[in-house]
Amino acid sequence: MSVGSLLNEKQQEAMRYTQGPLLVLAGAGSGKTSVITQKIAYLVQECRIPAHRITAVTFTNKAAREMKERVTRHLSKEQSKGLSVSTFHTFGLNLLRIELKHTPLKNNFSILDADDCKRILMDLMHRDNLANADSKELIAKAMKKISDWKNDLILPEQAHVTCETEEDVQLAHLYQLYERNLRAYNAVDFDDLIVLPTRLLQDNAEVRDKWQNRVRYLLVDEYQDTNTAQYMMVKLLVGVMGQFTAVGDDDQSIYAWRGAKPENMALLKDDFPRLKVVKLEQNYRSTNVILNAANAVIGNNPHIFEKALWSDKGRGEAIRVITCRNDDDEAERVVKDLITHKLMNGKNWKDYAVLYRGNFQSRVIETQLRQMQIPYKLSGGQSFFARAEIKDIMSYLRLIINPEDDSAFLRIINTPKRAIGPVTLEKLGLFAQENHLSLLGASADQRLAMVLPKKAMSQLHEFAEFIQRFTEELHDHDDPVPLVRQFINEAGYVDYIRENAATPAQEKSKFDNIESLYSSIQNLINKAEDVDDRNIESAIRKLVLIDMLEQQQEEQDQDKVNLLTLHAAKGLEFPYVYMMGLEEELLPHRNSIASETIEEERRLMYVGITRAKQGLTMTLAEQRKNGGQMKQMTPSRFLDELPQNDIEWLGRKKPAGATDVDPKEQARRAIENLKALMKR
Repeated sequence: MSVGSLLNEKQQEAMRYTQGPLLVLAGAGSGKTSVITQKIAYLVQECRIPAHRITAVTFTNKAAREMKERVTRHLSKEQSKGLSVSTFHTFGLNLLRIELKHTPLKNNFSILDADDCKRILMDLMHRDNLANADSKELIAKAMKKISDWKNDLILPEQAHVTCETEEDVQLAHLYQLYERNLRAYNAVDFDDLIVLPTRLLQDNAEVRDKWQNRVRYLLVDEYQDTNTAQYMMVKLLVGVMGQFTAVGDDDQSIYAWRGAKPENMALLKDDFPRLKVVKLEQNYRSTNVILNAANAVIGNNPHIFEKALWSDKGRGEAIRVITCRNDDDEAERVVKDLITHKLMNGKNWKDYAVLYRGNFQSRVIETQLRQMQIPYKLSGGQSFFARAEIKDIMSYLRLIINPEDDSAFLRIINTPKRAIGPVTLEKLGLFAQENHLSLLGASADQRLAMVLPKKAMSQLHEFAEFIQRFTEELHDHDDPVPLVRQFINEAGYVDYIRENAATPAQEKSKFDNIESLYSSIQNLINKAEDVDDRNIESAIRKLVLIDMLEQQQEEQDQDKVNLLTLHAAKGLEFPYVYMMGLEEELLPHRNSIASETIEEERRLMYVGITRAKQGLTMTLAEQRKNGGQMKQMTPSRFLDELPQNDIEWLGRKKPAGATDVDPKEQARRAIENLKALMKR
């Protein structure tokens, strides 16, 4: 079968166009991944571009993996050799490693996660005696502001120019200190994986020319989610030749809060005057009733590129809108309706998804599902390995198997507190960098006496000796788990949890999680097929390198009702969807109403509607609990934007303009649906 033979006319046009810059405006469910993957095969097989000269970037590991798997179905092993399909951040990391000599980093630089960065900022705020240094809100604000500056390619020394308030000035000063600390620790944060390579491409003509020659053709997925730094990275990689395909949908841009700029799609027209635009409007997912609703709602947003989704799946069932007394009644009605529908239609639990604007809305629906003993999967909740206590213990164990792991060192050196302050750590970081040592190696070095006071040096020596002692014991022990338990106890971590847990229930939960981790380590040792793998080092490496994507896939294959936020639902599809909380101040969210950014909330509504394949039900509550009291709610303005003749209203009078559906018309639609189903 030839490449592209299964694509529709517009998809084939997008695949075959290679003469210059191309924007593929891909509506929801329009088969964009097929276009990208088959275009890669077309470039290799028909255009004779070697795979190692083609780069494709997207936003999630899952999307990158799916893309690579689908490309390899069209190409032989030899043909796909050297093909680069990855996330933006993985691409940036690879570029940094290859061009390390042109950066301020040295080998084995650490990548800090959000908790590591928060800890550094908190220490810096304490050192600077900033008011509210322990405020989680202020730390979150500092993290967001610094991230925004970085993503907008604003250097620490330039940040002051953008300040509008006294607090901004403080945060700009904090940004400078934070960057200095990262470099002293030979560390980068998540944003740096985009920002540092982009600045390098901007400032170094030799590196820029090398990478423009290396990347002969670039494909960018989910283009509407790019921020300023990512846009600039793409522009610098493709150069004046503009050999690229950008695929995106401005109607699905829902990540402005993390820096995404849908206007980047419009910028393409300015920066690449020869830009060709191909629209993919045929939807392969949903019925036309669902698509008409999506088109009607999103039509209220201003557009640079106009498009309208359609499908050949028949008209479909009417969209139902259920008005409930309160949020408890809403959850109860959703669950009862879902059960009834499943029993009457012989469906699986995994065919249903319940979507909502905020995570807090899941609590009442979870309660109802548990009471009815219905299995469910909560997406977007905190994963086991993301819990603070698990990350802490894993950092201790990571340092045991890799003394060079500076990121792990930074996480645990003051967890629990060891009177080792940020000034000491900064000097330690500089000493380690100058002497080409890891932070743990530097802590044990006698020359440290030249740069640190005796007390600080003694604390660091003591910590290094403690880690070294248990490293030797654990490597030589046949039954390491009891020793791991002793190691964590002697580190003072058990007492640390007891002292810091907010409630007895939280303390128990944390200890239960730690016990689960110990059990996982023991199981990995017991189940190791190779005798050489039955040791603590192998077990920890397996946990550190655990393939989270495969875990997610296993979860998806389980027969459970899906609970997830509208943001988390992007990119997914379900036969039957319930959207909860269609009320003003919830969807659209009160913050968007206050800041007059309703357009993004409308795009979120559009994303929710287009997740549904066959059936869509929306619910709203007349009253909702807010701070222990019941608050009167107003129906969402988005409900009035729906095509009223396609809506079946339950529990509320129909709005002006909506008419009753004639029984004959209902029968005609049912027959039309059956015919459409039989054609599949």
